[in-house]
Amino acid sequence: MIWDNNDDLLLIRCNNDRRAVQHALDQCREERRPYIFITNTMRDILSLNRILVPVTMLEEEVYKAEICTYLARKTGARILLLPAADYGSHARNNTNRIITHIRSVSEKTGGDIAFEVLEARKNSFRLVDECVERQSDFGHQLLLLTASRDYGLDDILFGPPERRAIRRSQVPVMLVNPRDDLFSLCD
Repeated sequence: MIWDNNDDLLLIRCNNDRRAVQHALDQCREERRPYIFITNTMRDILSLNRILVPVTMLEEEVYKAEICTYLARKTGARILLLPAADYGSHARNNTNRIITHIRSVSEKTGGDIAFEVLEARKNSFRLVDECVERQSDFGHQLLLLTASRDYGLDDILFGPPERRAIRRSQVPVMLVNPRDDLFSLCD
């Protein structure tokens, strides 16, 4: 495993076997800066034209707005927002909050940050799987996910969804850990 460490970002190169990925995820548990996984089965980031940002019903999804907006401004990449196909309105509301942030940054900086909203086929619990399954449909070079905290029964039994995404993805996966206070009941 290779760790490329700077103040803004952590780059992790590892094999895509379950143990190696889980070990790296465990090491990043308290990390507050974004970290990118690149496994031996992924294409490296040569140019960043599209960033796929799945949006679930969870409150911490809105935190990804800052990261994807920053990346899009620096690279000129287009943001693809993928709200979950949930019955409730939480995923849609989170998507709207991210759009508001993108537009606000665009107005303040005088630049136009390109984005589009694509409708997901799966709900919040299976959205990460859809992102990996439909990679060729989306044509993205980076998948931006929020790290889970392994507090659900599914996560304990089957592993966190980001581990499955890292192992199966053909493109690098960037993870962000949301604020500590969002997990006060889970830690």
